[in-house]
Amino acid sequence: MAAKVIVGAQWGDEGKGKITDIMAETATAVVRYQGGNNAGHTVVVNGDEFKLHLIPSGILHEDTLCIMASGTIIDPNCMKDEIEGLRERGFSCDNLLVSVNAHVIMPYHRVLDGLQEQSRGNKSIGTTKRGIGPTYTDKTARMPRSIRMADLLDDDTLRSMIDDQLAQKNVLIRALYGAEPLDAGEVYDEIAPALDVVRPHIADVRGDIRNALENGELVLEGAQGTFLDLDYGTYPYVTSSHPVAGGACLGTGVGPTEIDEVIAIVKAYTTRVGAGDFPTELHDKTGERLRERGAEFGTTTGRPRRCGWLDGVALRTAAEINSATGIAITKLDVLDEEETIRVATAYEIDGERYERMPENLDMLGEVKPVYEEMPGWQTSLCEVTALEDMPDEARRYVDRMAELADCDIWCVSVGPARDQTIIL
Repeated sequence: MAAKVIVGAQWGDEGKGKITDIMAETATAVVRYQGGNNAGHTVVVNGDEFKLHLIPSGILHEDTLCIMASGTIIDPNCMKDEIEGLRERGFSCDNLLVSVNAHVIMPYHRVLDGLQEQSRGNKSIGTTKRGIGPTYTDKTARMPRSIRMADLLDDDTLRSMIDDQLAQKNVLIRALYGAEPLDAGEVYDEIAPALDVVRPHIADVRGDIRNALENGELVLEGAQGTFLDLDYGTYPYVTSSHPVAGGACLGTGVGPTEIDEVIAIVKAYTTRVGAGDFPTELHDKTGERLRERGAEFGTTTGRPRRCGWLDGVALRTAAEINSATGIAITKLDVLDEEETIRVATAYEIDGERYERMPENLDMLGEVKPVYEEMPGWQTSLCEVTALEDMPDEARRYVDRMAELADCDIWCVSVGPARDQTIIL
């Protein structure tokens, strides 16, 4: 019996897709435990690039069961497009299941998301406008009951529930935002083409998760990152679910004592998309160079990511929040050309030193990072296959990251491909 959690240790975009794909090779099942198609996981196989927003990154291993658990939210049209796209490239998706209890992103959720962001003006949160927040809002509001995947199995039930939802939503759309109300028939027609594709994958997945846990290896895949968590992130610039390791238990029904490993994925530098404080952000040519070398543009939105030096304070905090047993370091090769590399090892706020992020994350706007400088290696790592073959400077940097996280190194990625990964 083995259960591993994969969690982002920064603000998302750490490279979780690649690590999940590697773990999936030996896994019985890969389970996505939260979030929706606001995620963007990229996997490179034999030079072919796969961009996944919803379906678990283990889908490229057809002997591995892939599950969207009850903590996720599903856009039927996105799922249809990903299934059809994968089938066109030779993957059947017969190994994909979706929990009957996963809530559904409906067209009116996307409309509301866009209207809400527009109304915020210069105080916008920077959402992906995929309807994520409004869907989770409906889930917690409870009445009228939010649409779940089980409700897609019957046309009459689905139509009736759309009517109930729009009776409430259209009042909000008209009165608060001054927009045109939505037509129930048009809402149904928008998702109808996806139903025949999605329905065969809807299932009671509890037994499948339990079977993988008791008789094989279970990988629980998170989206986004620790500091986008609804409770532990830089609120309000966060997502609407729990990407932290504890969210894996909430989203799948796997108990906390059944988790064997928590692998925190951390980029060798730091990035962030959208608004919110970012203590180590670089507003110079170095930041631009990291963005270009790391191809730091959002998989989901295409937005350029903000780039900065490694935030060791954030890494230390994320490792503690998630009870990380190991770290997977990604994009180390992006630093190949840097003569000097800086790492924030502490914060100074109003003259006080912080080794961990303050619980009041509003204080991040006042942070003065305390930097440690390390020499770069200025040579390509892309063909390195073992830690002992790394330049001494690269090895010391990797070891320093492990010290800051206070846990072991699980792997180091030196390029986008599967085989550019040193697994320890």
